[in-house]
Amino acid sequence: MNLISRIDSYAESCPDRVAHQYKDSRLTYKQLKEASDALACYLIETFGDDRTPIVVYGHKQHEMLICFLACVKSGHAYIPADFSLPSQRIEDIIRSSQTRLILSPGESPEREGIRTVQSDEINRLIRSRLGKTPSKDYQVKHHETYYIIYTSGSTGKPKGVQITLANLESFIRWGVGVGRFPEGEVFLNQAPFSFDLSVMDLYLALVSGSTLYSIDKAMIAEPRELFAHFKESRVTVWVSTPSFAEMCLGDSSFKSELLPNMKVFMFCGETLSNQCAEKLYRRFPQAKVINSYGPTEATVAVTALLVDLELCAKGEPLPVGRVKEDCQILIMDSEGVTQEEGDRGEIVIVGDSVSPGYYRNEEMTDKAFFNRSFDGDVKRCYRTGDEGYLKEGLLHYGGRIDFQIKLNGYRIELEDIENNLRKVEWVANAVVLPIKKEERVHYLAGVVVPNKKFDKKDFEMGQMIKAELKNYLPDYMIPRKIMFRDSLPMTVNGKVNRVALMEEFQ
Repeated sequence: MNLISRIDSYAESCPDRVAHQYKDSRLTYKQLKEASDALACYLIETFGDDRTPIVVYGHKQHEMLICFLACVKSGHAYIPADFSLPSQRIEDIIRSSQTRLILSPGESPEREGIRTVQSDEINRLIRSRLGKTPSKDYQVKHHETYYIIYTSGSTGKPKGVQITLANLESFIRWGVGVGRFPEGEVFLNQAPFSFDLSVMDLYLALVSGSTLYSIDKAMIAEPRELFAHFKESRVTVWVSTPSFAEMCLGDSSFKSELLPNMKVFMFCGETLSNQCAEKLYRRFPQAKVINSYGPTEATVAVTALLVDLELCAKGEPLPVGRVKEDCQILIMDSEGVTQEEGDRGEIVIVGDSVSPGYYRNEEMTDKAFFNRSFDGDVKRCYRTGDEGYLKEGLLHYGGRIDFQIKLNGYRIELEDIENNLRKVEWVANAVVLPIKKEERVHYLAGVVVPNKKFDKKDFEMGQMIKAELKNYLPDYMIPRKIMFRDSLPMTVNGKVNRVALMEEFQ
């Protein structure tokens, strides 16, 4: 597969087909190719052989897709940055990536020393070069980085996960087979482009000549508006976290009458419960439900399984599927010894989906990634930090081994939040706890040791701390509850006794 050529080919075979719809605006495949070609020409004129990654800042605008393709057509990995990220997070990404350019379909403040091209100028640059075609010699090559997605890091700074074109094409070949998608489907895009779940809907849509239908943050916050958009969407392929589907299921009108064309629900990013899958089958009897698993470091997903009602009826949690053909799942103990079937251990992913590592971060790369020879063939391996076991070829996910958790589909390092909590001027020390309900993280709670006495009530102080924390972290990482303690309990070996703190929330 030549991914870029495959997407461009639809500009010839079906030029007027809609590639992306956002609200009432539509972008055709012809417009996508012509605009991304034109912008790629500008990038080549400006940077030549310099392949420094480019930050693309915005939300669900058509220009996001245009910028992504323009970057890779001109030899640059792109870094998607959603406008919901706080300014400090954006600064961390810019500093880490050492980018020289920000393409900004959304409103982005100017950064000193870094060229920022806003929406109006992006469109001007495109118009002035329409009809030009960039040389394919500049395109991102097979083993070069195609995109970089920044995820939560334990140091309080995000890590940039590099995904190569080879990684992405491997995922797409497999993903198309999992869903068996013909041309002309309509894929729901719920996740922001800075969250790697969006790679599933974005590229499975574009590579199959289908339409990507985006919903935004404001729509999700207003269910009435959201459901009005659903009714007009003609969505056939639903891609989201289970939590988003469960939120929609809370409304009785979320059923096949609302989305009569629905064929497939695809889930990744967190645990899919038996109850959620059962409800979907009752509401959408014509559709099928696919559960999948994979971290950002292994290109979206590496296992998948068609979930049926018989599987839902079993008492145990749903398995997350069988591994894709060009990958392998190993279950290892703390010493790196491969476990027997049925034994629990750390999930290690091996094969073509595994990232080359974190961008400009050798220390973290060496901790999480390694190479191993299998029958003389050296394979890339990634330690996920997830617990699981294999049974009859199916992977069963057992949660996080360390302090990294999943909340509403977002992978979060609890230490990341703790480090940023300690930046708040009133905080001397802090611990963040994942509060679970039915084996899923329901919300985050912060336990804070203040550095001085306050006249205000605990609730007021908690609100002030949350407001300050928004300067450092996105909303989904802000603890829902803040509890104050004079000191943190310790275990015998001198570590914070998180178990004792968790019991206070039971």
